[in-house]
Amino acid sequence: MTVVITGANRGIGAGLLAHYRAAGETVDGTARNGDTDLLALDVTDPASVTSLAARLPAPLDFLICNAGVFRDRGQTLATGYAPELWAESFATNVTGVFLTVQAFLPQILAAKGKIAIISSQMGSDTRAPGGSLIYRASKAAALNLGRNLAAELAPQGIAVGIYHPGWVQTDMGGAAASITVAQSVAGLTRCFSDLSLKNTGCFLSYDGSAHPY
Repeated sequence: MTVVITGANRGIGAGLLAHYRAAGETVDGTARNGDTDLLALDVTDPASVTSLAARLPAPLDFLICNAGVFRDRGQTLATGYAPELWAESFATNVTGVFLTVQAFLPQILAAKGKIAIISSQMGSDTRAPGGSLIYRASKAAALNLGRNLAAELAPQGIAVGIYHPGWVQTDMGGAAASITVAQSVAGLTRCFSDLSLKNTGCFLSYDGSAHPY
C-alpha cells in the first residue's frame, strides 16, 4: 500500500508515519520545511502542493490529511482572535486539506484509493462550549469539506473518512490530555482499515465510535 501523510513531523502524524513504516508500507510523510526523512510541503501554498504531487506520480492508495494548526489557544473574545489568526488557521486546516486532495486526486483515482481527514470533536455542533473559536470553526469546516468530498467522490469509487483523533498528549493537546499518541494511532489505523464506500463520509472517534456532527 502506498500512503502519504501530511504534517508527519510530530505528534499524531509522526506516529502514523512510524506505524505504516513498521508495517512495511510504502509511505511518505511531509513537513512544512521537510528534512532528511520528510518531504517538504506547505499545504497553504498551492505551488508547493502541486509540486509535491508532480514528484509522486505513482498511484496512491491512501492520503491522510493530518497537517493542522491551533493558533488561538487562550484568546479572549474582547481583545483576541486577530484576523491573521483566522486566515492562517483556515489556510492550513481547511484550504490546505482541499488543495492536497485536489492535487493528489489523479493518483488516488488511479489506485481507487481513499482519503482520511483529521478533524476534531471541537468541530462538532455538539461540542460548543465557547473558546478556541478559530480552531473550532476551522475543524467544523474541515468536517463539512470531508462530508462533501465523500459525496462527490463516491461515484468514482473513492471513500473519504473524517476522524477525531482523541485528546492526545502532543504539543497541541498538552501533557494533561487523556490518551497517548500510540493509543490514538492504534485506534485511527483500525478505523482507516475499515474505511470503504459503505461508510464513506463517516465522522468517527479514534476508538471507532460514531461522533455526532
